[in-house]
Amino acid sequence: MYRVCFVCKGNICRSPMAEAVFRARVAEAGLDGLVEVDSAGTGGWHEGDGADPRTVSVLETAGYAQDHRARQFRSSWFARLDLVIALDSEHLRDLKALAPTPEDAAKVRLLRSYDPSAATWDTDVPDPYYGSLDGFEECLTLLEAASPGLLAAVREAVKEHTE
Repeated sequence: MYRVCFVCKGNICRSPMAEAVFRARVAEAGLDGLVEVDSAGTGGWHEGDGADPRTVSVLETAGYAQDHRARQFRSSWFARLDLVIALDSEHLRDLKALAPTPEDAAKVRLLRSYDPSAATWDTDVPDPYYGSLDGFEECLTLLEAASPGLLAAVREAVKEHTE
């Protein structure tokens, strides 16, 4: 099993949205038996809570299934994960600092690095939490744009993983 975990700050907006979108892409590609998709937050403020109601609304409107409970990312998880996807550069820095080994730090990537249309200086998925529903819709657009590139990379890694 190839394991991917999306990480944002509180695990109630961006990362559960990314998890739902990517899980759908993995299923569409017929890889759901080979790829496990998960999410977490760098902080534990919302542990046990469901996704933000605006996240749920945007996902449901777009036709994505989700059933989420927030949790905090733990450094011990690196041992079982193949890829840790940070939603912005702050999370990238925090996760790399949390990594027990250089090999674990190398598993951490920015989501928008998989979006060929993203400018190299604009790699963050903005946090929609303090804004309106528009921010959540923009977040979904950015996540969907990065998904094909991430799926291609994961498909290649799964191929290498199973050979």
